[in-house]
Amino acid sequence: MFYLTEQFFSIQGEGKYAGVPSYFLRTGGCNLSCPGFGASYEVDGEVRYGCDTYFAVDSAYAKSWIKVDDSKTLIDRLKKEFSAIGYKPHMVITGGEPLMYHSDTVFYAVIEWLVSEGIEITFETNGTIEIDFEKYPAYKFCIFALSLKLANSGEPEAKRIVPQALRSIRDHAKESFLKFTIDADLVQTSALDEIEAIREFLPDLPVYCMPVGESRDTIWKNDKAVFEFCMKYNFKYSDRLHIRVFDTTQGV
Repeated sequence: MFYLTEQFFSIQGEGKYAGVPSYFLRTGGCNLSCPGFGASYEVDGEVRYGCDTYFAVDSAYAKSWIKVDDSKTLIDRLKKEFSAIGYKPHMVITGGEPLMYHSDTVFYAVIEWLVSEGIEITFETNGTIEIDFEKYPAYKFCIFALSLKLANSGEPEAKRIVPQALRSIRDHAKESFLKFTIDADLVQTSALDEIEAIREFLPDLPVYCMPVGESRDTIWKNDKAVFEFCMKYNFKYSDRLHIRVFDTTQGV
């Protein structure tokens, strides 16, 4: 059994495959909360802070999450969705943190079906959960966008950087790349040192940097600094197209 917060057809907005038509499954629950990213929201009168997908992270929203306890039901729905689309789009599985469910029987059955259909799968993950690729071989056919969290996330380093999990993904997955969410302040302080420390044990993975922002306004406050940071240090810049186009609207 696992939880979905939403599923929809859209365009991938960030990372290596930005611009690619993609079908999204967003899972509920995460092992990080990232209060430093500063997206504010209110729960029973209490103001909280987290990432831009706080509704898929904070368990206060769990009552609205959809329980998936039968893989066939979800697979049948995906078949209908793909038929209506007219082709099999790239599949993006995001969250929250989707790899919290990587060993779940129902979740894995869906992944096996997607792989058997030849559908390209990208996991958007914080890279903190180690996968047994021999026990769950379908993950060897998947792409992993390793959205590692830096100091600006507000999470302690030991919790957000797990080298053995990252090396395992690098060594076994079809493809993987690093993706960092950076603000203007971090550009001026520790961004380069933090990224280079990670590249010491993941030297061959491409690096994408994108601006912090849960809205157009916050992206505009950070994008130029991140753009120039990428130019200076030869990293790849990633915009956040879905936020540019739809601002704070969910399900796009």
